[in-house]
Amino acid sequence: MSWSRRISGRGPGAPFRWLLGAQIGLALLLVLLDLGPALPRLLSPVSVPEMDQPTRPGDQTRHYRPDRPANPGPGIDRDMPRRMLAEETALDGRPALLLQGAISPGDGERIVAELRRAKPEIVLLDSSGGSVADALEIGRAVREGGADTRLAEAAVCLSACPYVFAGGIGRQVAGTARLGVHQHRFGESAILPAFLAVEDIQRGQARVLEHLDVMGIDLRIMGPAMATPADEIYILTAEELAEWNLVTD
Repeated sequence: MSWSRRISGRGPGAPFRWLLGAQIGLALLLVLLDLGPALPRLLSPVSVPEMDQPTRPGDQTRHYRPDRPANPGPGIDRDMPRRMLAEETALDGRPALLLQGAISPGDGERIVAELRRAKPEIVLLDSSGGSVADALEIGRAVREGGADTRLAEAAVCLSACPYVFAGGIGRQVAGTARLGVHQHRFGESAILPAFLAVEDIQRGQARVLEHLDVMGIDLRIMGPAMATPADEIYILTAEELAEWNLVTD
């Protein structure tokens, strides 16, 4: 018996009950797909150090908290702005633009306008990351403007922020700054069928790979990025930053 005949033979409310059941089943499937990579850690939890703990080669994974990505010292709060803020400043006698805060959807257009207006020679970054699409847009604008990018002492550039940093012609990371990568969630939606969600992730990863390649970044950086869960962050060592062309001097 066909699905249409089975449904039509069960009363006027049957099609709606069947659709509701199908939607619930699909939602459960998406939840399982989302939790799949994290199930081993949920069943056997491993304590991940917080960002205020120093890193060393082989011990580079830290707990990712986008609202408070780092703690500079006892009793000192370091809350990250919820949206990226742009502030004109100067560095070494050169015009600079400080971009600080999380990268929220829609920030790309606004920050690109600020970059084109201010025309900085240096872009200073301090961001916990956020929207990948907006970060890619900002990174392209940085490259088009011919600016350098820098992370000052104690600054962070995490998650999607490195895609902005990669846009710099010259790129520097101070000794106490931290640049980190991890997995991204592209276009999460509870109403997308699973196969479309997978396609969305693949398209997002392709855009990231293309961006890094155009910017001259060694694509080996995607190894730790794709191996690190979204609620953790992999902090790159000075050697990795240099070997993978994240820094130029």
